[in-house]
Amino acid sequence: MDCLKRIKTLLGVWIVVGMLGMSHLVQAQADTTITIKILGGLQFDTPRLAVKPNTKLTIILDNHDDMAHNMVVTKPNARLKVVEEAAKLDDKGAKMHYVPNSPLVIAHTSIVEPGQMETFSFVLDKPGIYPYVCTYPGHGYVMYGAIYVGQVSIPSLEKDTNIPEGQRGIVASSPSPHAHHHDIATPSPHPFPLEYPLLYRTFMPEAGPAAIVVGLTPTESYCFDAGKCYLRYAWTGGFVDNSEQWKGNGSKLSKIVGEVYWRENEPFPFRIKNLQQKPTVAFKGYTLQKRLPTFHYWLGAVKVTETLRWDETQTALVREWTFSAHAYPLFIHLPPQTGLSYQISGGNRQNEWLKIPAKTQKVRVVMKRLL
Repeated sequence: MDCLKRIKTLLGVWIVVGMLGMSHLVQAQADTTITIKILGGLQFDTPRLAVKPNTKLTIILDNHDDMAHNMVVTKPNARLKVVEEAAKLDDKGAKMHYVPNSPLVIAHTSIVEPGQMETFSFVLDKPGIYPYVCTYPGHGYVMYGAIYVGQVSIPSLEKDTNIPEGQRGIVASSPSPHAHHHDIATPSPHPFPLEYPLLYRTFMPEAGPAAIVVGLTPTESYCFDAGKCYLRYAWTGGFVDNSEQWKGNGSKLSKIVGEVYWRENEPFPFRIKNLQQKPTVAFKGYTLQKRLPTFHYWLGAVKVTETLRWDETQTALVREWTFSAHAYPLFIHLPPQTGLSYQISGGNRQNEWLKIPAKTQKVRVVMKRLL
C-alpha cells in the first residue's frame, strides 16, 4: 500500500527536491497527494515541488520534529508579509494556530503537534511561485519552501532563493516509488548527528516557545530566545537531554546537561537612546556558516546580527554584534556573573549595561570564565 501511494505521488506531481538537479521531471497528470515531513532544525524535508495549474494538491503534513509546527500556503511574494502578520497576533496566536486572517493566505493546517499528521487540500490555478511556510513564532524566517505552478523557470537547487539557504545543494529526503515506512529512520532525541556546532529547536526552561539551543562544542552550549531576541543563558558540561519531551506530546521541557555559568536576569535587556527607552524587537531568522549560526533581528529601526563562538584558548564565550546605521546610542544588558569577567571592544560597560555609541558598527564581548 505504501508503495502504491508513492507511485501515485510520482505520477501526479513533479517532485523537485534535493535530487532534482535532474533534467527530467515527471509531469502531473491528475490530482495528487504528497507527504511532507517536518524534520528537526526547522525544515520541511521537501524544500520545493512543482505542479501543473488546476491540480488539486493534497498535502499530508507529518511532524517528525519535537515541537509544534504548521504549514501555510501563501500567494506569490507574500511569505514574509504573512509571517509578519502572524507575529502580530500576540496572545490570539495560539487560538488562531498562528495563521492571520489575510487574503494572502491560500490554505493552511492547524498547529500540528510532535508525532501528529494533518491533511489539507487546495488548487493553484494560476502559474507562479507559491511559498509555503511555518508561521509558528520565530520559525517563518527560516522554515519555508516553494510550489512552482505551470511553466515557470525553476533554478538549480543551489541558486534557488525561494528555499532556505541551508537546504540549497543538500539532498533532501525525496519520495521514492520503492519507499516504505520502515525505510524511514526512527527519530531520536537529537534530530541531527552530533557534529558540532549544532543547533536545536526545543522547549527550554526559563525561555519562550521559540528557544534555540546551540552546542558550540561537546561541553559548551547556550540558549537563545528567538521570540525575545536575546541570549537567555550559557552552560558548560554538555548539551541537552530532551528524552522526556520526545516521549510526550511536546509539552515537557528539555533538560540542560551541565551547569549554567551565565544567565540573563533582565526581562528586556535592550534600550535605545537612554536607559528608559525600550525598542521593539523583531527576529529575522538565522544563517549558518560552517554550522555556526548568526542571528538576525531588529532593535527598533536598527538591523542587528549576533554570533556567539567558543574560544578554547581563553575559556570564553565570545559574542559579536554588527549594527546598521544608528544616530543614537544602543544599550545591551550585561549582568555581573560570579566567576566571569567581560572584555569589551567597540563599546563600554556602564554598571550593568553595555553602551554602544552612535554610529558604532561592530561590538565584541569576551565573556571569560575564571577557572
